[in-house]
Amino acid sequence: MSSEKKRPLSFCIELNSRDHIKRVSLPEGSGDRLVIEGILGELEAMKLIEDIMLEIRGAHGVLRLGMTREELEKTLRRRR
Repeated sequence: MSSEKKRPLSFCIELNSRDHIKRVSLPEGSGDRLVIEGILGELEAMKLIEDIMLEIRGAHGVLRLGMTREELEKTLRRRR
């Protein structure tokens, strides 16, 4: 097991309209599961911004993950 400390994966979701939100489930307690579900639309682009953020752009919005190129490549290698 590696001794390097893993940083938490951050994210941001931007949608062009509330019409593209399918479901938001906000729990009452802090231990309950939060669900955000929506429609990004047809894939327009996917890129790494400054090697620190993966951006997935759809016709209806953008999903950004705070993930470095190294973390992305390592994750993809693990999945093969």
